[in-house]
Amino acid sequence: MRCPRCHNLEDRVLDSRMIKDGRVIRRRRECLRCGHRFTTYERAEETMPLVIKKDGRREPYSREKVLVGIRKAFEKRPVSAQRQEELVDEVERHLLSLGEKEVTSRLIGEKVMALIKEIDQVAYVRFASVYRRFRDLSDFIEELRTLMEAPPREEGLPSTPSRPKGRGKPSRVKDFLPRLPLEEGEDTESED
Repeated sequence: MRCPRCHNLEDRVLDSRMIKDGRVIRRRRECLRCGHRFTTYERAEETMPLVIKKDGRREPYSREKVLVGIRKAFEKRPVSAQRQEELVDEVERHLLSLGEKEVTSRLIGEKVMALIKEIDQVAYVRFASVYRRFRDLSDFIEELRTLMEAPPREEGLPSTPSRPKGRGKPSRVKDFLPRLPLEEGEDTESED
């Protein structure tokens, strides 16, 4: 393995450990020339399917592209980088389980959205807004309404940060939504 500092090809392995359920081997190495220590990861090469883009182009699957999208969605959210990597692993396992040589980018995006939705609803809305390319605020609000009508989750992180009660601040997702103009015949009384 080439040393990232001096580019020497000779090194020694200091430590080897299996990670990610034995699917990856992590090795700590030391360059024999400059003494720089670095880490390498070894995993079995699995042939991922080609991705069919919306315009019909085909390109190789990119783990990095999926991870970048997930990281942007979880930015400033209480979800560890390790958990985000695990999401990418789940997406890849799903793609490999299909046994297809080609998959659509839509299939990948929908799988990512489903996994994010189980963990953090704020991150889900962020990802969905970019992935589904909301045209305007009404598309965004409709997605939020769909999310609010879903049955509550029993495990995982809270879907929205709770605020202290009794301070006059909203504690429900729908309290954060702007009020829409009333249609004719709609009752103007609040629902509380």
